[in-house]
Amino acid sequence: MRKTVIKYENLDSRVFEQKLNEHPNAVLVDVRTPAEFQRERIPNAINIDVLASGFLKQIATLDKTKTYFVYCRSGGRSGQACSVMANEGLIVYNLSGGISNWGGDTI
Repeated sequence: MRKTVIKYENLDSRVFEQKLNEHPNAVLVDVRTPAEFQRERIPNAINIDVLASGFLKQIATLDKTKTYFVYCRSGGRSGQACSVMANEGLIVYNLSGGISNWGGDTI
């Protein structure tokens, strides 16, 4: 039986925020739908909808020298996105529990 290798880290909100602040080249990515993104998001996040047909094309254009911090509503979609992004050679961290568990500010 083949073992699944996870190439990204799941972080609780405290560690996620700490690492995000420690990485000067960090990019915060919200992988929810544009409508969800408009309702509430973590400040300075960009929106790349993991369910959109162009998701893979958008991921392929991302700068591999940057570190990506990814979240969704509860952690499921962002986990999928992180897997894809890590397979593209990106350094990725996932917010466990998503924005629902975020302790910081939202807009």
